[in-house]
Amino acid sequence: MAILDRIKDLSKSKGLSLQALAIKAGIGKNSIYKWDTQTPSIEKLTKVADILQVSTDYLLGTTNNPSPVGKPKQVAIEDDDVIMTFEGKPIPPEDIELMKRLLRGKDANE
Repeated sequence: MAILDRIKDLSKSKGLSLQALAIKAGIGKNSIYKWDTQTPSIEKLTKVADILQVSTDYLLGTTNNPSPVGKPKQVAIEDDDVIMTFEGKPIPPEDIELMKRLLRGKDANE
């Protein structure tokens, strides 16, 4: 599978268009489309891999393991583009608000 095909599949699964992914990565909005015929720079590929939460090796097709090696997944709890789950089920918005209050050190009843 080509780099562009892997990126298309991953971005689609995350609900992102290729243009939205490029903008989020801070690269030209049509840059990713060019990767069908041009090899991307490692810097740009790394930015896209970080957003898609996969390794650059996976995007390049040198491994079938999408997990980034040695990089813990990090996500901002305020990021509305992220669906938080626990045991495979989405966390209700009211529970996310409770978690935010607890993490900020505030009483859950405030």
